[in-house]
Amino acid sequence: MATAFLPGLFLLDVHITFLSGAGANEQIVLRWVHFVAGITWLGLLYFFNLVNVPAMKELDAATRGKVVPVLMPKALWWFRWSAVVTWLAGFRYFMIYLQTDAANAHEPALFGKWMGMWFGVWVLAFVVIYGLLMMAQTALKNNGYVLGVLVAVVTTGAAWLALEMLSHPDVSNRTLSIGVGGGIGTMMLLNVWGLIWRCQKKLIAWTKANAEQGTPMPPEATKLARLAFLTSRVNFYFSFPMLFFMATASHYAFLAAK
Repeated sequence: MATAFLPGLFLLDVHITFLSGAGANEQIVLRWVHFVAGITWLGLLYFFNLVNVPAMKELDAATRGKVVPVLMPKALWWFRWSAVVTWLAGFRYFMIYLQTDAANAHEPALFGKWMGMWFGVWVLAFVVIYGLLMMAQTALKNNGYVLGVLVAVVTTGAAWLALEMLSHPDVSNRTLSIGVGGGIGTMMLLNVWGLIWRCQKKLIAWTKANAEQGTPMPPEATKLARLAFLTSRVNFYFSFPMLFFMATASHYAFLAAK
C-alpha cells in the first residue's frame, strides 16, 4: 500500500491511499473507461431519440440535405465506437467477476462454461429480436407497440435463462446483475453495428447525393429509415433496465442463487 498526504488539503486532514495490487488498479481503470465511454454512447442515443428525430421531422428536405451529411457521420462515429469501448471494458470487468466466482466455487472450469452459456443466450436473443425488427414492416404491420411487447418478452426470457445458467451458490449478486445488464448492453451493441449503422450509412449517402446531385432517394429509403428508427428506439428503451441492473451490481443486492 502506498500512502500520500496532500499538503494543500491539510485543513481537511485528507489522506489518499492508492491500492498497490494490479487487479484493483485494472478494475478502477476499467470502471472509469466504461463510465466515460458509456456516457458518450448513451448521451448520443438519447440525443438521437429525444432531440434529433423530432427536429429532423420539422426540417424540409433541402435543409435535411445540408444537415444530415454534416451532422450524422460525426455523431454516428462517436456513437458506434463509444459503444465498442463501453462493451469491451464492461466485458472484461464481467470476466473478472466470473473468474472470481469460479475460484470461490473451487471449480475454475466453470468460468468457461458460464461465459459460453451467457454469451450464447444473449446472441440468440439478439438474433430473435433482429428477426422481429426485420419483420416489423410486414408481419407486424409496422405496429411499434406489438414489436415492443415481443421484444420485452424475448428480453425477459433471455434474462431469466441467463440467471438460471449462472445460478450457483458462489455466484454473487454483482455477477448476476451484470449478467443481465451486460447482456442487454451486448444486444444494444449488436443493434448499433448490425442494424443502425448499416441503415444510416446508406441513408446518409443517399441524402447527400440527393442534395448535391439531385439524385432521387431510392424506394427502400423509407423502409431503411423506419428500421433504423425502430432499432434506435429499442436501444433507447433497453438502456433503462440495462442501467438499473448495472446499478444493482454494487448498490442493491437483490439477486442470489439458491
